[in-house]
Amino acid sequence: MRIGLYGGSFNPPHAAHLAISGAALRALNLDRVWWLVSPGNPLKEKQDLAPLDERLRLATGLIDDRRIVPTAVETVLGTHYTIDTLTALRRHCPGVRFVWIMGADNLAQFDKWRDWRAIAANVPLAVFDRPGWSNPALRGKAARTLEEYRIDASDAPVLASLAPPAWTFIYGPKSGLSSTELRAKTSRK
Repeated sequence: MRIGLYGGSFNPPHAAHLAISGAALRALNLDRVWWLVSPGNPLKEKQDLAPLDERLRLATGLIDDRRIVPTAVETVLGTHYTIDTLTALRRHCPGVRFVWIMGADNLAQFDKWRDWRAIAANVPLAVFDRPGWSNPALRGKAARTLEEYRIDASDAPVLASLAPPAWTFIYGPKSGLSSTELRAKTSRK
């Protein structure tokens, strides 16, 4: 089983999350994409965060592909940081080949994540381009540090089979949708 792990607040979930998930299923030859709907992001303010059950309900209502599964697995596992979640998932699912899915905006600040080097050493990374983030992401500290482990996007279908560290940057259609902007529009109404 090859599963993409797409972590985030999903506050709210939207069509761009679906587009990245669908692209990941195809480009990475995955069996599933699990949305790890986070109870809270240590790098973001919690004041604007909708309740977890509401975000899960919205995600479930948005998804029309059974291969994309919204979860609150961090709540079940009792983890708060990506490295801890990955460690627990690998322990509970020893035969699964995981790939961490992130947008280019996250790669640009990946070096701020707790134990980011350990994350890269534990799971292959698939980075999807986002409008305005290609250069900041690819010139950032994490991309420069991990450059020797980058594979070409044309080799993305084998990423889940590679021993980490391994990562790829996938260009393609980009959506300007942003949860932050959607929340701002909703609050102005």
